[in-house]
Amino acid sequence: MNHFQFTVTRRRVLACVAAVLSSASVVAQTTERGVLRIGYQKSSALIMVLKAKRTLEPLLAAKGIKVSWHEFSTGLPLLEALNLGNIDFSADVADTVPVFAQAAGAQITYVAQEAPSPTAQAIVVRADSAIRQVSDLKGKKVGVAKAAGAHYLLIAALEKAGLSFKDIEPVYLSPADGRAAFEKGAIDAWVVWDPFLSAVKVQSQARVLPVARDTASYQRYYLAADAYAKANSDVLRLIYQELQKAGLWVKKSPKESAALLAGVWGLEPSIVEQANTHRSYEVRAVTPVGLAEQQKIADAFLAEKLLPKRVDTQALAIFKP
Repeated sequence: MNHFQFTVTRRRVLACVAAVLSSASVVAQTTERGVLRIGYQKSSALIMVLKAKRTLEPLLAAKGIKVSWHEFSTGLPLLEALNLGNIDFSADVADTVPVFAQAAGAQITYVAQEAPSPTAQAIVVRADSAIRQVSDLKGKKVGVAKAAGAHYLLIAALEKAGLSFKDIEPVYLSPADGRAAFEKGAIDAWVVWDPFLSAVKVQSQARVLPVARDTASYQRYYLAADAYAKANSDVLRLIYQELQKAGLWVKKSPKESAALLAGVWGLEPSIVEQANTHRSYEVRAVTPVGLAEQQKIADAFLAEKLLPKRVDTQALAIFKP
């Protein structure tokens, strides 16, 4: 064996050892009871309510568990962190995101689902735009967050208009970057969700393109790492119950909840109150029947060659609260 062969072999062995150690570390982190690591986006309204009101901390402290909070720009990196074992529980992500995570081999469990909120996302154009309907987007630059619910809304809306994803020029942007590009005119249209949707409508007089309500139901999901879900059902049950309470509170106390979230989101309370009318905030258990649209979403992304392989959306574990 020459020096090069030995070096390559040694590197392979070390890589394998590192992979095993990394895997063991992930499992240890995932099943650790001492700290619950929660990942969220700013649009994760109910989790933001729990975080701001410090609802979970005393309940989990009684179980000897501390809470750490980790913010992500969009749902895709959030679930990547969940799959890598860097967090234990994911706040709500759009229905599209678990599909992409599953295609990447993520070992995740559905914990809860928010009932459909189809008006909480939309395709917007500037007030002076000549674009009047979805079919006018042909050949245009359209900003959207990759793998977000808005991504599927765009695909489904284009299909209904007789177009495909290849008929537009997609520009993948986070909500913050999308807003900046939209206002500068760097993109012709923007597909976005609340509270960013309500904010751009009020502050920039953005115009919403007409899209049938049944184009995309827009359900949001709460998830956990498989290993954590199996070892900590009591913790997940507690979170589930508190999310349900938070959803009811937001709907029954629109002014108070808007004021709380306005401080978190840096928006006017009136904008937040408008955004909250678009979301159901009805937290419910996930069922195989309730996942029917997930397969439709997965197949749509696969047809557009945006998903690397076909996935069976019924294959992921479901937590029973």
